Amino acid sequence: MTYKKHGYDGLLVVIEGTDGAGKSTQVNMLKGFVEGLSYGCVVSEWKTSRLISGLINEAKEKNLLNTTTFSLLYAADYADRLENVIIPALKAGFVVLLDRYVYTAYVRDSVRGHDINWVKKLYEFAPEPDLVFYLKMPPDILIKRLIASGGLDYFESGRDIGLSTDIYKSFEIYQKRCLDEYKKLEKEYGFIELDGIKTKEEIHRTIKNKLKEVLDLGIVK
Repeated sequence: MTYKKHGYDGLLVVIEGTDGAGKSTQVNMLKGFVEGLSYGCVVSEWKTSRLISGLINEAKEKNLLNTTTFSLLYAADYADRLENVIIPALKAGFVVLLDRYVYTAYVRDSVRGHDINWVKKLYEFAPEPDLVFYLKMPPDILIKRLIASGGLDYFESGRDIGLSTDIYKSFEIYQKRCLDEYKKLEKEYGFIELDGIKTKEEIHRTIKNKLKEVLDLGIVK
Protein backbone atom coordinates (compact mmCIF):
# COMPACT_ATOMS: atom_id res chain seq x y z
CA MET A 1 0.00 0.00 0.00
CA THR A 2 1.09 3.58 -0.64
CA TYR A 3 0.43 6.30 1.93
CA LYS A 4 -0.40 9.80 0.75
CA LYS A 5 1.64 11.61 3.38
CA HIS A 6 5.08 10.68 2.05
CA GLY A 7 4.53 8.65 -1.12
CA TYR A 8 6.46 5.52 -0.12
CA ASP A 9 5.08 2.02 0.27
CA GLY A 10 5.90 1.69 3.96
CA LEU A 11 4.44 3.24 7.08
CA LEU A 12 6.23 5.94 9.07
CA VAL A 13 5.30 5.95 12.76
CA VAL A 14 6.75 8.38 15.30
CA ILE A 15 6.81 8.23 19.11
CA GLU A 16 7.54 11.71 20.47
CA GLY A 17 8.04 13.17 23.92
CA THR A 18 10.68 14.37 26.37
CA ASP A 19 13.36 12.20 27.95
CA GLY A 20 11.92 9.81 30.52
CA ALA A 21 8.43 9.75 28.98
CA GLY A 22 8.73 6.09 27.98
CA LYS A 23 9.30 6.43 24.23
CA SER A 24 11.91 3.68 23.89
CA THR A 25 9.77 1.26 25.87
CA GLN A 26 6.81 1.86 23.56
CA VAL A 27 8.91 1.62 20.41
CA ASN A 28 10.29 -1.75 21.50
CA MET A 29 6.84 -3.06 22.42
CA LEU A 30 5.42 -1.84 19.14
CA LYS A 31 8.24 -3.45 17.15
CA GLY A 32 7.35 -6.84 18.59
CA PHE A 33 3.69 -6.27 17.80
CA VAL A 34 4.37 -5.21 14.19
CA GLU A 35 6.64 -8.18 13.57
CA GLY A 36 3.96 -10.41 15.06
CA LEU A 37 1.67 -9.20 12.26
CA SER A 38 4.34 -10.39 9.77
CA TYR A 39 5.36 -6.89 8.65
CA GLY A 40 8.96 -5.94 8.16
CA CYS A 41 9.95 -3.41 10.81
CA VAL A 42 12.87 -1.01 11.25
CA VAL A 43 13.58 1.16 14.29
CA SER A 44 15.59 4.38 14.11
CA GLU A 45 16.39 6.35 17.25
CA TRP A 46 17.35 10.00 17.61
CA LYS A 47 21.08 10.69 17.28
CA THR A 48 22.14 7.23 16.10
CA SER A 49 23.83 7.99 12.79
CA ARG A 50 27.04 5.97 12.52
CA LEU A 51 28.58 8.96 10.78
CA ILE A 52 27.51 11.82 13.09
CA SER A 53 26.42 10.55 16.52
CA GLY A 54 29.96 10.03 17.82
CA LEU A 55 30.87 13.58 16.85
CA ILE A 56 27.84 14.94 18.71
CA ASN A 57 28.70 12.94 21.83
CA GLU A 58 32.30 14.15 21.75
CA ALA A 59 31.23 17.77 21.31
CA LYS A 60 28.78 17.44 24.19
CA GLU A 61 31.40 15.94 26.50
CA LYS A 62 33.74 18.85 25.75
CA ASN A 63 30.88 21.39 25.95
CA LEU A 64 31.70 22.66 22.46
CA LEU A 65 28.15 23.05 21.15
CA ASN A 66 26.60 26.47 20.74
CA THR A 67 22.97 26.85 19.71
CA THR A 68 23.63 26.76 15.97
CA THR A 69 26.14 23.90 15.91
CA PHE A 70 23.75 21.97 18.18
CA SER A 71 21.02 22.41 15.55
CA LEU A 72 23.16 21.66 12.51
CA LEU A 73 24.82 18.54 13.89
CA TYR A 74 21.51 16.99 14.87
CA ALA A 75 20.12 17.85 11.43
CA ALA A 76 23.12 16.13 9.83
CA ASP A 77 22.55 13.07 12.00
CA TYR A 78 18.92 12.92 10.91
CA ALA A 79 19.80 13.43 7.22
CA ASP A 80 22.25 10.52 7.33
CA ARG A 81 19.69 8.21 8.97
CA LEU A 82 17.00 9.33 6.55
CA GLU A 83 19.10 8.49 3.49
CA ASN A 84 20.60 5.25 4.75
CA VAL A 85 17.93 3.77 7.01
CA ILE A 86 14.51 5.41 6.89
CA ILE A 87 13.84 5.92 3.17
CA PRO A 88 15.25 2.53 2.06
CA ALA A 89 12.98 0.83 4.60
CA LEU A 90 9.94 2.84 3.48
CA LYS A 91 10.64 2.03 -0.16
CA ALA A 92 10.78 -1.65 0.79
CA GLY A 93 7.33 -1.41 2.39
CA PHE A 94 8.50 -1.71 5.99
CA VAL A 95 6.89 -0.18 9.05
CA VAL A 96 9.47 2.34 10.28
CA LEU A 97 9.30 3.21 13.97
CA LEU A 98 11.05 6.38 15.05
CA ASP A 99 12.03 7.16 18.62
CA ARG A 100 11.74 10.97 18.25
CA TYR A 101 11.50 12.81 14.95
CA VAL A 102 12.10 16.33 13.62
CA TYR A 103 9.60 17.67 16.16
CA THR A 104 12.23 17.06 18.83
CA ALA A 105 14.53 19.43 16.95
CA TYR A 106 11.74 22.00 16.57
CA VAL A 107 11.21 21.94 20.34
CA ARG A 108 14.82 21.86 21.52
CA ASP A 109 16.13 24.39 19.02
CA SER A 110 13.34 26.91 19.59
CA VAL A 111 13.76 26.63 23.37
CA ARG A 112 17.46 27.37 22.80
CA GLY A 113 16.61 30.56 20.96
CA HIS A 114 16.28 29.71 17.28
CA ASP A 115 13.30 30.95 15.31
CA ILE A 116 10.99 27.97 14.77
CA ASN A 117 10.64 28.81 11.07
CA TRP A 118 14.42 28.61 10.65
CA VAL A 119 14.39 25.15 12.23
CA LYS A 120 11.49 23.98 10.06
CA LYS A 121 13.34 25.20 6.98
CA LEU A 122 16.38 23.21 8.07
CA TYR A 123 14.30 20.02 8.12
CA GLU A 124 12.04 20.75 5.15
CA PHE A 125 13.32 17.62 3.36
CA ALA A 126 11.83 15.38 6.08
CA PRO A 127 8.95 13.12 4.94
CA GLU A 128 5.68 13.59 6.80
CA PRO A 129 4.89 10.71 9.20
CA ASP A 130 1.69 8.70 8.92
CA LEU A 131 1.19 8.61 12.68
CA VAL A 132 2.72 10.71 15.46
CA PHE A 133 2.13 9.59 19.05
CA TYR A 134 3.03 12.12 21.72
CA LEU A 135 3.74 10.82 25.22
CA LYS A 136 2.89 13.72 27.51
CA MET A 137 4.46 13.68 30.96
CA PRO A 138 4.50 16.44 33.63
CA PRO A 139 7.97 17.67 34.72
CA ASP A 140 7.59 16.55 38.35
CA ILE A 141 7.06 12.94 37.26
CA LEU A 142 9.82 13.17 34.66
CA ILE A 143 12.41 14.34 37.16
CA LYS A 144 11.63 11.41 39.49
CA ARG A 145 11.95 8.94 36.62
CA LEU A 146 15.22 10.37 35.38
CA ILE A 147 16.80 10.50 38.83
CA ALA A 148 15.79 6.87 39.38
CA SER A 149 17.29 5.87 36.04
CA GLY A 150 20.67 7.50 36.56
CA GLY A 151 20.38 11.25 37.03
CA LEU A 152 19.73 14.43 35.08
CA ASP A 153 21.48 15.03 31.78
CA TYR A 154 23.28 18.36 31.37
CA PHE A 155 21.58 19.22 28.08
CA GLU A 156 18.18 17.75 28.94
CA SER A 157 18.24 20.02 31.98
CA GLY A 158 18.94 23.09 29.86
CA ARG A 159 22.17 23.81 31.72
CA ASP A 160 23.90 24.72 28.45
CA ILE A 161 21.65 27.77 28.02
CA GLY A 162 22.01 29.09 31.56
CA LEU A 163 18.47 28.70 32.86
CA SER A 164 19.56 28.23 36.48
CA THR A 165 22.64 27.27 38.48
CA ASP A 166 20.45 24.72 40.30
CA ILE A 167 20.21 21.64 38.07
CA TYR A 168 16.76 20.68 39.37
CA LYS A 169 15.35 24.15 38.83
CA SER A 170 17.00 24.32 35.42
CA PHE A 171 15.43 20.97 34.49
CA GLU A 172 12.00 22.17 35.57
CA ILE A 173 12.23 25.41 33.58
CA TYR A 174 13.63 23.67 30.50
CA GLN A 175 11.06 20.87 30.46
CA LYS A 176 8.15 23.26 30.96
CA ARG A 177 9.36 25.31 28.00
CA CYS A 178 9.65 22.13 25.94
CA LEU A 179 6.11 21.12 26.90
CA ASP A 180 4.86 24.54 25.81
CA GLU A 181 6.48 24.04 22.40
CA TYR A 182 5.09 20.51 22.09
CA LYS A 183 1.63 21.89 22.81
CA LYS A 184 1.93 24.21 19.80
CA LEU A 185 3.18 21.42 17.55
CA GLU A 186 0.50 19.03 18.78
CA LYS A 187 -2.21 21.25 17.35
CA GLU A 188 -0.32 22.08 14.16
CA TYR A 189 0.65 18.53 13.21
CA GLY A 190 -2.20 16.52 14.70
CA PHE A 191 -0.28 14.52 17.29
CA ILE A 192 -2.12 11.68 19.00
CA GLU A 193 -1.67 12.59 22.66
CA LEU A 194 -1.03 9.79 25.15
CA ASP A 195 -1.10 10.14 28.93
CA GLY A 196 2.43 9.17 29.95
CA ILE A 197 1.30 8.53 33.52
CA LYS A 198 -0.70 5.48 32.44
CA THR A 199 0.89 2.02 32.56
CA LYS A 200 3.06 0.99 29.63
CA GLU A 201 0.52 -1.73 28.80
CA GLU A 202 -2.35 0.77 28.60
CA ILE A 203 -0.33 3.10 26.41
CA HIS A 204 0.77 0.23 24.16
CA ARG A 205 -2.83 -0.91 23.67
CA THR A 206 -3.85 2.56 22.50
CA ILE A 207 -0.93 2.75 20.07
CA LYS A 208 -1.41 -0.69 18.55
CA ASN A 209 -5.17 -0.17 18.19
CA LYS A 210 -4.55 3.00 16.19
CA LEU A 211 -1.88 1.30 14.11
CA LYS A 212 -4.20 -1.57 13.27
CA GLU A 213 -6.83 0.93 12.17
CA VAL A 214 -4.33 2.41 9.73
CA LEU A 215 -3.37 -1.05 8.50
CA ASP A 216 -7.07 -1.91 8.05
CA LEU A 217 -6.83 -4.85 10.42
CA GLY A 218 -9.50 -3.80 12.90
CA ILE A 219 -9.33 -3.08 16.64
CA VAL A 220 -7.42 -5.23 19.11
CA LYS A 221 -9.76 -7.05 21.47
